[in-house]
Amino acid sequence: MRVWQGRPYPLGASWDGNGVNFALFTENGQAVDLCLFDSADATKESARIRMMEKKDMVWHCYLPDCRPGQLYGYRVEGPYDPANGQRFNVNKVLLDPYAKAIGRDVRWSDEVFGYTIGHEAGDLSFDDRDSAPFAPLGLVIDSAFTWGDDRPPRTPWHETIIYEVHVKGFTKLHPEVPEPLRGTYAGLASQASIEHLRKLGVTAVELLPVFHFLNDRHLLEGDRSNYWGYNTLAYLAPNSRYSSSGTSDEIIREFKSMVRALHAAGIEVILDVVYNHTCEGNQQGPTLSWRGIDNSAYYRLAPDPRFYMDFTGCGNTFHMREPRVLQLIMDSLRYWGTEMHVDGFRFDLASTLARELFEVDRLSAFFDIVHQDPILSQVKLIAEPWDLGDGGYQVGNFPSLWSEWNGKYRDCVRRFWKGDGGHLSEFATRLCGSSDLYASSSRRPYASINFITCHDGFTLNDLVSYNDKHNDANGEGNRDGSSDNMSWNCGAEGPTDDAAIIDLRRRQRRNLVATLLLSQGVPMLLAGDELGHTQHGNNNAYCHDSDLTWLNWDLNAAQKSLLEFVRSVISLRKLNPVFQRQKFFQGRSIRGQEVRDIGWYSPDGTQMGDHDWNEEFVRCLGLFLDGELIGEVDSHNEPIRGESVLLLMNAHYERVPFKLPAPVEGALWVPQLDTNQLPQEGTPLAADVQYPLEGRSLAILRMEIPGAAKEAADGEHIATEVFIAASQARATPPVEAAGGTTSAGP
Repeated sequence: MRVWQGRPYPLGASWDGNGVNFALFTENGQAVDLCLFDSADATKESARIRMMEKKDMVWHCYLPDCRPGQLYGYRVEGPYDPANGQRFNVNKVLLDPYAKAIGRDVRWSDEVFGYTIGHEAGDLSFDDRDSAPFAPLGLVIDSAFTWGDDRPPRTPWHETIIYEVHVKGFTKLHPEVPEPLRGTYAGLASQASIEHLRKLGVTAVELLPVFHFLNDRHLLEGDRSNYWGYNTLAYLAPNSRYSSSGTSDEIIREFKSMVRALHAAGIEVILDVVYNHTCEGNQQGPTLSWRGIDNSAYYRLAPDPRFYMDFTGCGNTFHMREPRVLQLIMDSLRYWGTEMHVDGFRFDLASTLARELFEVDRLSAFFDIVHQDPILSQVKLIAEPWDLGDGGYQVGNFPSLWSEWNGKYRDCVRRFWKGDGGHLSEFATRLCGSSDLYASSSRRPYASINFITCHDGFTLNDLVSYNDKHNDANGEGNRDGSSDNMSWNCGAEGPTDDAAIIDLRRRQRRNLVATLLLSQGVPMLLAGDELGHTQHGNNNAYCHDSDLTWLNWDLNAAQKSLLEFVRSVISLRKLNPVFQRQKFFQGRSIRGQEVRDIGWYSPDGTQMGDHDWNEEFVRCLGLFLDGELIGEVDSHNEPIRGESVLLLMNAHYERVPFKLPAPVEGALWVPQLDTNQLPQEGTPLAADVQYPLEGRSLAILRMEIPGAAKEAADGEHIATEVFIAASQARATPPVEAAGGTTSAGP
């Protein structure tokens, strides 16, 4: 085979139509061999080519006779000195960190470890056996694909509704998806899948990790697997396990076809990405790629360099201070954004990426390079704003351009509907976009990704059915998973025949869903919650690729009712701009009158005072949103107006007669939704009428103003709009509310 000099850029294996350029970074490696394999079943390489050219720490060569479909790996020579952080072992075939497809997955064997398992010296020992028959291999690809008229939906943040979903689990049991496509990218792009997403009303899918990941050896030996996928093996390769074709060269085209189909339906694709650690684990893990290519360059080593810094709980942490590591992450993000057309990224344990030395730094190099990038600065960026290290909980502290999973929203809403007292002021702030977390950094309500459940934890059904986790099936003695879930089983642990408890659980699910979807910010719904999916109390089902985690589409009457309810609330949110604010509330009085763009009411129909916010026993409140005083304009500079609504929320166990307020004289209230009665338009009710708000229920009423009263109200609204606009121009500070600075308080 002819071998030419080649180029040091781009990194990876690049087919140019005539041949393939190979380029690999290693700072401390002393020699690199490119290994070519004839098939996935090969036990040794068919060719071993010494790469003679090195520039800027990149070894490179060009093979004019190489073609797409070629399987390859590397061997890197260098010192094996684990005590000083060097773990080179030329006997181990290594996966290219830039591999765009996986031609062969890991075949677990002791040979893939750089040290001898069972040796008394542990990871300090040296294993000289060849890993060629067992190592993962990269595949040279031809990236050609016909995108046609594909266009990103570019849904504005304030109109976004996210659906967190597992590619396989969503369709594995779906009877209307063709059986060969179930559990695959093509299955997610099928007509039945897209029809469900469109009818539901979500605007984006957030896919659990689809980068090719490692199935841990101990899980496979225990008849389990790494189902969630937070164990990355290749940062530029889609997971081959989700391919319907089963052939590596078709995986990329299938993934692109999925994105194209979702875009055609107006649905964005957001990827959950894991750059904080790799699948190689701690010093006792396998040598599959980065560890053998350059351990000290790719990983953050501890003061004793035999060991790794671990801010992730997964054994290692990527070395974010190393320029080539940052380059790998940025090249990966740009590849998925430009070549694969995805619309955004959710960064797992994002605080880890911001650790320059030990502390989380908002001005870290990672943020700098993302913000200045002309491609990545224009996509949706979502942080999981915590990690497991000291100071890792950073909710509210990420810079502009970033939205965050708002864990404080999740916890507060759970506590409120559980019936815990003393959280009313914070609950009001969370409903209104969490200005206490985001306003000071000039961010908007959509910086808050609101969620009540996600893949990690109880499902919505289990949140109201279990007090305790039940993770025995995970094989860890029920020690894994969080023990603090802020859940309530409504009177019985798990399944029950008690009709009262069943009814209460259904109402609690509706309460939580309605609160989520009608809060300011960006709602994120966990796939399956709209179907009443249960994991039987398992709040850490990461290792179950089974019907425990696959969605069941054989719905009973109650599940169908829940699905219709969720659809109706999403529709309500999308039709009324008052639930999709782009700015925080002003909450100011107008010329001494109690006319506001937002108002908080007690059950007696009066506006809430300080004593209401601070009372431990208060669990019922009303929220008035004036649709005429949104105070924002659309893209054509026209005022945005919606319907004025009243949300009544009662977390108390008894019925509360709620006296309907009269924010505008002559107003009538039309019931739109009641979690105790299911969605239906009701008879208009006059102000001062007592609405029978059942225990643990939520109601939404729409305001109507008949005749002359409407003309008078319009005049007041115009005057108020002028006042608010002038106040905004003067940059009037937000209102001080009980419990902190917020525009939501009294």
